Amino acid sequence: MTMMTKTSLSVIETRRHRSPWWSRWLIIALVLPLLSACATSPTGRSQLQFFPDAQMRSMGVEAYEQMRSDEPTITTGPVVDYVQCVTDAIVPHVPPEYADNGWEVTVFDSEAVNAFALPGGKMGVYTGLLRVAENQHQLAAVIGHEIAHVMAEHANERMSTQFATVVGLGALQVAAGDDPERQRLMAALGVGAQVGIILPFSRLHESEADEIGLELMATAGFDPEQSVELWRNMAKAGGSSPPEFLSTHPSRDRRIEDLQAAMPRALYWYEQAQAAGREPDCQRPDLPEPQDS
Repeated sequence: MTMMTKTSLSVIETRRHRSPWWSRWLIIALVLPLLSACATSPTGRSQLQFFPDAQMRSMGVEAYEQMRSDEPTITTGPVVDYVQCVTDAIVPHVPPEYADNGWEVTVFDSEAVNAFALPGGKMGVYTGLLRVAENQHQLAAVIGHEIAHVMAEHANERMSTQFATVVGLGALQVAAGDDPERQRLMAALGVGAQVGIILPFSRLHESEADEIGLELMATAGFDPEQSVELWRNMAKAGGSSPPEFLSTHPSRDRRIEDLQAAMPRALYWYEQAQAAGREPDCQRPDLPEPQDS
């Protein structure tokens, strides 16, 4: 952020037609609050967070209820029992400071290979994912990953980063005035912000959630090595992916490499869980054949 501020001021100072005095003070007034909205993720990483927890939770619950009303769900039966079994095995091992999220999971009846988590501990698992996650351990990798997103408050950080980017570019837009050349520069900065700031943050969030989720699943007694198998299954099920630098997720190969690098510690947690008698037994049910669309 400091580098962005210096760049912004440099752009203003080097303009052929100097900006009005108030435009520089506008940028300073907008940037200073951004520098004070810092937090720390569970891995010790500095974060930008503008929005109050209560607001984020309220938005998460509202979005969750809207999705449950708009999309078909499965509320009872062996598929629901299976997803709930894996969730119930992991949640007790979430650190106490995150226990007040009121963890809840819904099974969505869709062939989408997807899962999500929202502030307030609201999670969704799609039946299409259960065809790719071949056993309880692979599903635990997904559930742990989604819980990790909520623990690390990634939704708040994403919204805050987007907000800061929009505010910063808006201030530069004011400073640019009506100069067509400067306006083109501002448009280019908009693309640069998307590729250089927002997308890398999204990839960082996914990698961080993998790291935290790996510890959660292993501590609960699920085999962490199955997280690698999950992503190999994902690679088989998925089509072509965009280049990593234009994607919100790390490449599958990068993801597998990072998981393998973290595996020695995860196996230690897994061995400790087994020694403590934590051996989840969530039976994956037979899934109905997908209906032709």
